[in-house]
Amino acid sequence: MRIIHSADWQIGKVFKQFDAKEESLRQARLAAIERLGAHAKSNGVHHILVAGDVYDSEAPNPHTLRAPIERMKPFADVHWHLLPGNHDPHRPEGVWDRVAQLGLPPNIHLHLAPTPFALGDDAFLLPAPLLRKSELDDISAWMDGAATPPGALRIGLAHGSVINFGNGGEAANPIDPARAAKAKLDYLALGDWHRTLPVGPAVWYAGTSEPDRAGGQEQGTALLVEIAGPGAPPSVSPLVTGTYRWITRSERLDDERALADLDQRLRSEPELPRLILRLKIEGSLPLAAHAAFQRRMTDLKAAVFHLDLDQDALTARPTEADLEAIDFDGVLRRSADRLRSVIEDSAAAAELRRRAEEALVELYVRVVNFAREEAA
Repeated sequence: MRIIHSADWQIGKVFKQFDAKEESLRQARLAAIERLGAHAKSNGVHHILVAGDVYDSEAPNPHTLRAPIERMKPFADVHWHLLPGNHDPHRPEGVWDRVAQLGLPPNIHLHLAPTPFALGDDAFLLPAPLLRKSELDDISAWMDGAATPPGALRIGLAHGSVINFGNGGEAANPIDPARAAKAKLDYLALGDWHRTLPVGPAVWYAGTSEPDRAGGQEQGTALLVEIAGPGAPPSVSPLVTGTYRWITRSERLDDERALADLDQRLRSEPELPRLILRLKIEGSLPLAAHAAFQRRMTDLKAAVFHLDLDQDALTARPTEADLEAIDFDGVLRRSADRLRSVIEDSAAAAELRRRAEEALVELYVRVVNFAREEAA
């Protein structure tokens, strides 16, 4: 049997820090649903399991409520299995009752109670929906005693944090890492961690279908899971579902060669217009290299979808050649020397030194550019 395991869609998530680009990120989360359907068709999969957090909140507006349903509808041959998570728990008259009232097609299934559900004659889904954001007890424990026909595959579906596995999830809902063995599960599909992670051979976090934060999963994924039969270890393969890639890099620059190398490596990243880059730079550069760095970063910002640049730890280090390029012994040189003395004064406030660096780099750029124009 083949299934696709997905999780943490968080439809309707807000990205205020991206200003006018926010809507593109919101639409990308819906596009990931369509990619899941396409993956199902191309891999002969009839069941997609979504392990919680379909919505980002318990009170989506009417458009947001309907949007993922409308993306699933065209894939009539695929059964979509939706589970409440900590962002969208199943409360009376809450988000899931509103979804149910939309009049769902027969291929979209809401798993709102811990009840075995037949995926066919030889496989059963054991869902563990969240009724509150946080549970003290292991909501997957009921799977141990869940009755299914002899010889049928048993597939668990839950959203929470595996006990003693780490703290990378959001939900304070404990799940026993031995649940698959205790409940004789052939596969346990988990949601909450926004990374694709195996907990054991038959227990996986799918990761999120579209990343939403720096320092986490770089690209949206789901898992193609193939189970040969009861007791057989599942075969698990990642499927790309995301539009944008989120990457974080920390770099040190101390000369122009290092700057050129950094620029080349960043430019070699695939699909730059879909790249969300958090870049932290430290080190020190002569004025000419520092000015070149600013030009390259301005160009890079235009090339990628979003650049979050932290250059607080990058300092300008003027050389004698830099200062002579400003002015050999005139008033501009004296101004440059005063700025350099502030930069090199360890007793000066950090903000003052930073402003002096910026002023000196700006002075250098203006003088050099003027000289080039005059020469032309």
